[in-house]
Amino acid sequence: MDAERQPGPDRRGRGAERRSVSIDVRIRRPGENWFTSRITNLSLAGFRLQSFAKLTPGKELWIALPGFEGRRAIVLWTRAHESGCAFDRPLHPAIFDHVIGLARQDLLN
Repeated sequence: MDAERQPGPDRRGRGAERRSVSIDVRIRRPGENWFTSRITNLSLAGFRLQSFAKLTPGKELWIALPGFEGRRAIVLWTRAHESGCAFDRPLHPAIFDHVIGLARQDLLN
């Protein structure tokens, strides 16, 4: 089964450091309510999302990382219940480090 991919320059940041994580997040599509999903990797540029929501490459969504307000992202590809997404603006390194730290704490508890 091939993944749908968004063509063009939105594949930026692929060389960014990626960390494997398992973090519950809230997401929403424009005009809809927030619901819980999970990210399985995170970089300054984007994330891999596991969700039962039907997402479409090229469409926007909002993601709220733990402890932070929602931020805009674009869906780059989808495959079954996984999607690769790019943040509209890259995460600040301090936010990235904080979220990774929270994920580590969850593993220890």
